[in-house]
Amino acid sequence: MSDAIITGILTQLWKIMEGQIFRKESRLAWGVEKEVKKLSSSLLSIKAVVVDAEKRQVMDESVKVWLEKLKDVLYDADDVLDEWMLMGEIPKKQSSPTYKTAVRSFLTLPCLGSSSRVALRHGIALKIKEINGRLDVIAVEKDRYKFDVLMGGGSECPDHKLKSTSFIDDVVSEAHGRDLDMNALLDNLLLLSSGKNNNNQEKEGLNIISIVGMGGIGKTTLAQLVYNSSTVTQHFDTKIWVCVPEAKPFDEVRIAKAILKDIEGSAPNLFELETAARKIRQSLQGRKYLLVLDDIWTEDCREWEQIFNSLSTGAAGSTILATTRNERAAKLIGGNYELHLGELSGQDSWALFCKLAFPERKREEREELEAVGKKIAEKCRGLPLAVKTVASLMRFKSTLRDWEDVLSSEFWELKGRAKGLLPPLVLSYYDLPSILKRCFLFCALFPKDHLIEANNLIKLWMAQGYLSSSENVEMEVKGEEYLQNLAMRSFFQVLEKTKDGKKILSIKMHDMVHHFAQYLTKNEFSTIELVHNDLEWRMEWSRKRARHLTLIRAEHTRFPTVPKVDKLFTFWVQSFYDSPPIISQLDKIEPEFFCHLASLKALDLSRNMIGELPKEIERMTKLKYLNLSHNLFWELPSSLCDLYNLQTLQLSACDHLRKLPRPIGKLIKLRHLEIDGTDSLKTLPKGIGKLISLHTLSKFVITRGNNKEDAETCGLGDLRYLNYLRGCLKIEGLGFAVDADEAKKAELVKKNHLSDLHLDFSPLIQASSQDEVIDALELHENLQTLHISSFGGTGLSNWITELTNLHSLFLQNCQYCTNLPPLGKLPSLVTLNLEGMNTVKFIGLEFLGMHDNAMNGEGRSSGSTAFPKLEKLVIIKMERWEEWDLNSKNNGIQDEDSIKIMPRLRCLKISQCSKLKVLPPLILHETPIKKLRIHNCPPLQQLYHKETGEEWSKISHIKNIRISQKS
Repeated sequence: MSDAIITGILTQLWKIMEGQIFRKESRLAWGVEKEVKKLSSSLLSIKAVVVDAEKRQVMDESVKVWLEKLKDVLYDADDVLDEWMLMGEIPKKQSSPTYKTAVRSFLTLPCLGSSSRVALRHGIALKIKEINGRLDVIAVEKDRYKFDVLMGGGSECPDHKLKSTSFIDDVVSEAHGRDLDMNALLDNLLLLSSGKNNNNQEKEGLNIISIVGMGGIGKTTLAQLVYNSSTVTQHFDTKIWVCVPEAKPFDEVRIAKAILKDIEGSAPNLFELETAARKIRQSLQGRKYLLVLDDIWTEDCREWEQIFNSLSTGAAGSTILATTRNERAAKLIGGNYELHLGELSGQDSWALFCKLAFPERKREEREELEAVGKKIAEKCRGLPLAVKTVASLMRFKSTLRDWEDVLSSEFWELKGRAKGLLPPLVLSYYDLPSILKRCFLFCALFPKDHLIEANNLIKLWMAQGYLSSSENVEMEVKGEEYLQNLAMRSFFQVLEKTKDGKKILSIKMHDMVHHFAQYLTKNEFSTIELVHNDLEWRMEWSRKRARHLTLIRAEHTRFPTVPKVDKLFTFWVQSFYDSPPIISQLDKIEPEFFCHLASLKALDLSRNMIGELPKEIERMTKLKYLNLSHNLFWELPSSLCDLYNLQTLQLSACDHLRKLPRPIGKLIKLRHLEIDGTDSLKTLPKGIGKLISLHTLSKFVITRGNNKEDAETCGLGDLRYLNYLRGCLKIEGLGFAVDADEAKKAELVKKNHLSDLHLDFSPLIQASSQDEVIDALELHENLQTLHISSFGGTGLSNWITELTNLHSLFLQNCQYCTNLPPLGKLPSLVTLNLEGMNTVKFIGLEFLGMHDNAMNGEGRSSGSTAFPKLEKLVIIKMERWEEWDLNSKNNGIQDEDSIKIMPRLRCLKISQCSKLKVLPPLILHETPIKKLRIHNCPPLQQLYHKETGEEWSKISHIKNIRISQKS
């Protein structure tokens, strides 16, 4: 990791020495140029040996101490050079007309005054001189260790093609060598869930099953396989998964809230165990559930007593499945069955190793490597995590010599403090490029068992300067590549991906991987629990040199008063509050809080019930990442907009937030503005349109513009220059955009990175002008999901049919549309949802996109397919809809065999369509439909009733049918 820090610092130094802007001022700063060159020379000398030092630190504690001293100096150097770069930085010229405004706002910053700037550079020069002195001492010490001169891994990640990632996910999802364990676990679980014991007798009370085994043996993997199996899913009404936090003292409230959150989706305003327990009892009343408690550790069964009592209201057969390393803990909670996992057999270890190490290798190459590979697999001693990790490493080793080097590595025989580490993890870590080491070790910031959101992690990497943009690759894209690479090497467990499998959404670190990261960063990353408002963590802080601090705040503690910690780069006050709908007691941040965090690059204060942000936040000029989500702000101070280096501002679920600061256009480096879940935010300041670097903008709010205040808020045309927007965007208030010219100014067709767009015209107003507006809103063909709601015009524009990559389309509450566009022409559409189209009375071939062919006499030989990829069709609340006629002969097409309609349809749901008389025979017989839902449609309910319906025979072949009165 030190190698990556040195590389980053050298890059900054070279920019300083090469930058013509700084040269004159450097001379004025009393010899700073000389000190900068000396620093560069010292770092180059140390960089040559640091790779060897980092490898030796695991085996030699004194080397580890030397590296810790070095990293302390490197962090100080990095911080000082950040100050230098920030004072002299001027935005690059943009082609946008917002450039002049952006530069003007930047140049008004006090720190860029001429005389004060030279004085500040003199202060920095003195700091660099002091750092050089410390490096001289460290350089002398390094000579004692006789380090080998080695080339570092470089700062960039190797260009590995990640095509095998999905294959690795498949391997991880299998229980290699666990067939007998899997069958035994399933048999006992299903037997107990039936409400009977092993003697086939009726059983009362809660069932408890335990999986016991050492770390890395596969307990959680086996529990996941059982939890996700279709057989188990069919036996339970509800499934719940909770990772037990290793917090001391035992935190019953957090566990109870986690259970409730997994059941209901949220657990707000619950601060007492009894309150949470009562809610659990109510939620599980009469329901048969499976609850997985992953990694229980406490040996005091009394600590579980109240939680287990709250679980007793479930139906007979409800079961707890617990995983634990602690056999005593399993005994004390009691149970009906214990499964003890042992090591994998040699044969199973080798089979797992081969699946990960040998894909896509030629037979000759595999035969050459097999003998060494078997010896490497044997060294893993039957531990699945060890096998997966070292096999993932060997995929990148191409020669026999490389494999023999791994086999003979000294890391297989770890001693001393390092003895508890997993040797394959150490081997794989030191094989990483230096920048990937740094990205991986940063995850020591997160507490054990924490669910890490991939996008958030990448934004934190950006804030630390680990990711750099190039002409061809964005920082965010590079971060995704790094994440994929680390997952391929088994440093992360991938928990969720996008539906297409291309992007990782969330990850976790295995306990042993997390322990390894903490071992290497114990003086850089600190996690401290704040209990009883005693702030004992201050005493511990005095023994630490942490640069990244996670403070876990119990729910009954007040917001912390922070001592002077001016070397901190990352600070996360982790809390478990959810923002209540009604403000009661607010936490207060003292102005001094921000004065004590001068070097901070990333600050996370989410979920802390904060009601006001002091204006002194402006002092944190190095801040690049700020998370204020799930707090109680009504508004934010204008001084927030002086954080001119800010890249990420997260305000999600700030329910009470009414407006953003007017000068927000000064945040010219802002790339991610997350304001989803802010229902009280009804306007956006005009300056949003100047943020031309924005990649994320959760929603864009348009106001009517009838008064002076509204004139300073966003109109639709202010989207014009935001062409880097990607992901999801919701445009609210389109009903106020009565001018088609204004709609054209938005230039949505240039937003080619957007994948998900919601056009919200609410409040619903019948207006013919909205037809002109929607016609002017031409969209880019890359769009994948489109949602149009509360449209007040009479017809939707046919440009929809030009969206050739559209996967999902939702038309909601468009009550005045008399006809539907020819949606059958959409070649990629998978999901179609029509809701509240109350004026539509008839659906025919125009819906399929075949009506024009019929009129032109092309139907006889068209051979066309309508909705070629549609799998799910949902039609809800179309109260005037009477007829659905897809009969081609009735519509002028004679050659019916040449027409295909919805050849992939799997699910059809019709709800609250009270006048629809019959479903089209073509849909029922010609499509491979598997699921049919009919709710609150009296004519259809009568017609297709299983016992009395005249047309039951026409749907009886469908496997999954539900016809009911309730929607």
